[in-house]
Amino acid sequence: MDVLLLAKAAVMGVVEGLTEFLPISSTGHLILAGSLLGFDDAKAKVFDIAIQTGAIFAVILVYWQKIRATLAALPTERQAQRFALNVFIGFLPAVVLGLLFGKAIKAHLFTPMVVATTFILGGFIILWAERRPASATRVQSVDDMTPWDALKVGLVQCLAMVPGTSRSGATIIGGMLLGLSRKAATDFSFFLAIPTLIGAGVYSLYKERALLSAADLPLFSVGLVFSFVSAWLCVRWLLRYISTHSFVPFAYYRIVFGIIVLLTAWTGWVQWAD
Repeated sequence: MDVLLLAKAAVMGVVEGLTEFLPISSTGHLILAGSLLGFDDAKAKVFDIAIQTGAIFAVILVYWQKIRATLAALPTERQAQRFALNVFIGFLPAVVLGLLFGKAIKAHLFTPMVVATTFILGGFIILWAERRPASATRVQSVDDMTPWDALKVGLVQCLAMVPGTSRSGATIIGGMLLGLSRKAATDFSFFLAIPTLIGAGVYSLYKERALLSAADLPLFSVGLVFSFVSAWLCVRWLLRYISTHSFVPFAYYRIVFGIIVLLTAWTGWVQWAD
């Protein structure tokens, strides 16, 4: 296996892990990083989706106590049953709309210019959400969510099918706009990521299995490991961060980064590949 290719896989794994659970779009960053590294062929697109599984293992590890307690109480406790039902309800819209429109979106919208534009728009939406009064919050914990709350967050998650929007950003900021506290929206976003990203990874690997061979195992393994480690560090940091900070810095990051991508493309300083 080419050492340079493995190094690219490691970089892409770190990019995935650091951006998957922040409201800054992992897919958008992977598209841009892949364009810069020349790692953007058909197999690379499968790789980008598959390594999300490594990031999800990090979430499972961080939230293992909650997951284990829920599974143990599922046969008897109504609260555990409602929580599991809410995750399932929130997951369904992405399945339906992803199967209906996923192919068309990947064919037409997975470009650096779309990513840059949605980066900027998403930044302004975060600023708007953070300026809302605290009195608008009505759900303090994921255990207080109703199935209707879960469905609305699940529908908002579908906006992230447009690259650059950010799945975490859509669910966290969307949840806050729908009345969830910052902590509740973040927790539910992480729990919702588990079936969503594992499902997307398994489906992508199955659908594109003709592109892959046993020789690709080292490449994917490196991406998964680096994605897992960087995501584990990022999730632990983010949960501490949101207890005392807002998402405003991420909004400004999105806006500035999006403008830089547009400027470099317009001036020709960087040849962003579609």
